[in-house]
Parts: sequence; C-alpha cells; structure tokens
Amino acid sequence: MKSKKKNKGSAAATWILLLLILIAELFCYTWCRVQCIETGYEIEEKKKRNEELKRLQKSLRIELAGLKAPERIAGIASREIGLIMPDYRHTVVIP
Repeated sequence: MKSKKKNKGSAAATWILLLLILIAELFCYTWCRVQCIETGYEIEEKKKRNEELKRLQKSLRIELAGLKAPERIAGIASREIGLIMPDYRHTVVIP
C-alpha cells in the first residue's frame, strides 16, 4: 500500500511541478509580448519626434539662409549703421 501512496504522491508532485512550469512559461511569454509592444510604441514615438525635428531643422535652415542674404545685410548696414557703398572717390588704389 505504501508504494501506491508513494506513486500517487510522486505523480501529484510531478503534475504540480509541470503546472508551475507551464504557468511560469506563460508569465514569461506574456512579459515578453508586453515588452515587445512597449518597444514598438517607443519606436513610433521616436520616429514622430525625428520627423518633427527634421521639419524644424528645415525651417531653421530656410530662416538662416534669409538672415545671411547679402541684400538683407546691406540694408541693415545702411539703415541702422549708416554705411554706404564707396564710390571711386573713396577708394584708394595701392600700387
């Protein structure tokens, strides 16, 4: 009789161990899937941020080109500082 009880206890322990392994595996699988989905959301967020920064960079380059325009600089120099383009009387030729 003891051997039947031992076998039943051993079989129950084996089933419990298998069940615990299965539950642990399901938890690991679920955790991996959640991490994968969160990483996908982060990637999409970074892509959107990258596109925003590219648009900002493009607008800033356009603004910089406008600020560097020689006509604008000449206009500011003549209006605000009072500079004028020299004519032939104001130039000195060095031999």
